[in-house]
Amino acid sequence: EKQAEENNSPECSKPGTMDLKFTSSRKYISISVPSKSQAMSPHIKSVDDVVVLGMNLSKFSKPTQFFICVSGVFMFYLIYGYLQELIFSVEGFKPFGWYLTLVQFGFYSIFGLIELQLIQDKRRRIPGKTYMIIAFLTVGTMGLSNTSLGYLNYPTQVIFKCCKLIPVMIGGVFIQGKRYNIVDVSAALCMSLGLIWFTLADSTVAPNFNLTGVVLISLALCADAVIGNVQEKAMKLHNGSNSEMVLYSYSIGFVYILFGLTCTSGLSPAVTFCSKHPVQTYGYAFLFSLTGYFGISFVLALIKIFGALLAVTVTTGRKAMTIVLSFLFFAKPFTLQYVWSGLLVVLGIFLNVYSKNMDKIKLPSLLGLWKKSVEERKSRTLSQTV
Repeated sequence: EKQAEENNSPECSKPGTMDLKFTSSRKYISISVPSKSQAMSPHIKSVDDVVVLGMNLSKFSKPTQFFICVSGVFMFYLIYGYLQELIFSVEGFKPFGWYLTLVQFGFYSIFGLIELQLIQDKRRRIPGKTYMIIAFLTVGTMGLSNTSLGYLNYPTQVIFKCCKLIPVMIGGVFIQGKRYNIVDVSAALCMSLGLIWFTLADSTVAPNFNLTGVVLISLALCADAVIGNVQEKAMKLHNGSNSEMVLYSYSIGFVYILFGLTCTSGLSPAVTFCSKHPVQTYGYAFLFSLTGYFGISFVLALIKIFGALLAVTVTTGRKAMTIVLSFLFFAKPFTLQYVWSGLLVVLGIFLNVYSKNMDKIKLPSLLGLWKKSVEERKSRTLSQTV
């Protein structure tokens, strides 16, 4: 009688409920299957939606989504690169790269906090220890990259940042024992030769070239190669959001840099200098941080909708445009060696992308081209005979 009453209860009569009843026992299992519009978590509910700066791109067609993402990447990152070089062109600012990173981390933390307040799921999913590691790597990546501009031309820094593959491959060989195919090795070789050639050109034509800048940007590349893997693993393992990652990693990184500048007595001179030039320092730094924050949002959307292959192609084109605009807007010596070395790096990037997507990109082989030409000759001879 109890089983009959329970089976006829209103809970079991609701639509979307399955009952697995065991007649041999007095227990039954009730499994609720909610619909999409019911009690689903907001974090899971929005997986299919791609929202960038409050705009839901899922409502648009694929060509429109691509146009919006590419426009956002080019617009915000070109402004980002221009402002970054503009800040370091202020006379006397070059020694304060770490202070610029501190200000940038502060703005990123504020932007991340604002974005986190706008979404419904505000829980911290990734452990604090993981964020401490990510923050340390982020400080190394952005701090060393900003500081290197005090010693290098901006185009040289961008060229180095294009070659993240080299430290990734070296780390894969020595840490994980990976083996790479001939295309990967060729890509790394092209990038290495392009970097060496570009750096030699920079040392020849730039009057203030300093090898310290090469060391700093190389260390930044190594940290950048590690941080991507750590972030991806943490977000997949704990299902963390982008806004959460930005808020906690940059806010902890802000504390790291503040502590470091205080201990090395580098904070007071930087604050004194920036207080004398507030518009060229804090004003530009705010726009610089804002455009960088918006730019990464469009890159993540591009990866989510169209995949990493197309995203790499777009960002590589953006970096090439950044180098061109750098030579146009800021007076610096130029040589054709920059062009050839840059093309070598672009070839290395293409080979890297091709290696990861060999099943999608099928290039004709020399043997295939030879067989095709032979068949065409045979067909021509036969037609002439007929």
